[in-house]
Amino acid sequence: MSFQPVIPLSGLGGWAFLNRTRARQEASFNAVPQLQRDVAYFEEKFQKISTADQLVADRRLLRVTLGAFGLQDDLDNRAFIRQIIEGGTDDRRALANRLADKRYFALASALGHLAKTDPTDLQPDLAERLTASYKGRAFEISVGEQDQTLRLALSLQRELPQLAESYSTQASRWFAALGNPPLRQLLETSLGLPKEFGLLDIEDQVTRMQIAMSKRFGTSDLLDMADPVKLKALTHRFLIMSQIREVQAEMSANNVALILLQNIRS
Repeated sequence: MSFQPVIPLSGLGGWAFLNRTRARQEASFNAVPQLQRDVAYFEEKFQKISTADQLVADRRLLRVTLGAFGLQDDLDNRAFIRQIIEGGTDDRRALANRLADKRYFALASALGHLAKTDPTDLQPDLAERLTASYKGRAFEISVGEQDQTLRLALSLQRELPQLAESYSTQASRWFAALGNPPLRQLLETSLGLPKEFGLLDIEDQVTRMQIAMSKRFGTSDLLDMADPVKLKALTHRFLIMSQIREVQAEMSANNVALILLQNIRS
């Protein structure tokens, strides 16, 4: 991609600037010839495939598909992706249902027509929805190349409302959130949880997160947090906590350097 978003600041200042200019910057990003060619190719070819084998055999097609789900790092894992898609989601023992990362479940669910011998249930607008998701996530990646914290903040605006819409119970929303690596990282940072938190049993993690969420935002339900007002508060909290952690890490590194220097002098 030849266009890079302009992000002159970090933290809350950078977030405010990005929000003011996002529509214009994203439009410029989407106008990049390479991106337009990839999208046009996908929309032309996707409707013609009928098996997972055909999808993974076309690297260009697969790149856009995986990018739509934030799984672009799996581009070279073709056998694994084929297994995910062919297994579908109907069987509880299917690989997509057993993986902690729920992005694979979303992939298998969306491409369910490729898991069947008679793919008659292809959603007519699926190609357009996938390319829209691909472009949105590609823009987030370009932001992340300059500021990873702002990339996560952008992804939150998409991920949390989608999660609230896709899961019917409070518990299922929390388990899905913890199974989404970027969303999990964002929640852990926002709630001030230590790195060792992930070593706890998954049910214990959910309970502790709910308690922390309730104390900070007055609710333990992620459905409530998808409300625009609370979503804004969560985003700001994440940006502030990220900056605090960066300062703490820098101070710790400086202290180590000072101790080493003192030992050398002594």
